[in-house]
Amino acid sequence: MSQRDLWNERYEQKGHVWGAAPNQFVADRLAGLAPRRVLDFGSGQGRNAIWLAQQGHAVTAVDVSDVATRQAADLAKEAGVTADFVTADLAIWDPPAEAFELVLLAYLHAPEESRKAVHGKAKKALVPGGHVFIIAHHRDNLTEGIGGPPIAEMLFDEEMLAVDFAGFEVVENARVLRPVSQGDVAGDAIDVIFFARKPQS
Repeated sequence: MSQRDLWNERYEQKGHVWGAAPNQFVADRLAGLAPRRVLDFGSGQGRNAIWLAQQGHAVTAVDVSDVATRQAADLAKEAGVTADFVTADLAIWDPPAEAFELVLLAYLHAPEESRKAVHGKAKKALVPGGHVFIIAHHRDNLTEGIGGPPIAEMLFDEEMLAVDFAGFEVVENARVLRPVSQGDVAGDAIDVIFFARKPQS
């Protein structure tokens, strides 16, 4: 089964998999930014893209699942905002160079080679002086946290992100806790935030 089919099946069966509200760290760290062109890379059902559009940003949201893209477009319409929702395989789709002031990657997990390729695309898509914002499951989450991919090579840490975005001016690169509840289990998921600015030249 392809990645598109796997995600389509999940989104069709589970409704709003992560809810309709934006990720708490996205909403906290990116609130108050002046309107800008934003790429939400791996946008899922659009919760972050829609929130960003509500803040006045011009958002392009890309995801492999056509089910998620359709759901996101419907949610955006209900919310009274517009965004450009694109269905594409992220391993193949190339963003236009230097077209965005902000690139968001929220819980976009992949093995090392694919991760580096996606991060390379994020760097290419940013204008000089633009920012990348990554929120992802930390490697510590595998043994100490709740949820997230159960595969170590698909999880992130601060050092890995610093290497992938070497030369960027780091605003924040930190391990953070996110309270979650899954059935009868409640506790903290362990995430990593990476927020950095592309050099001007």
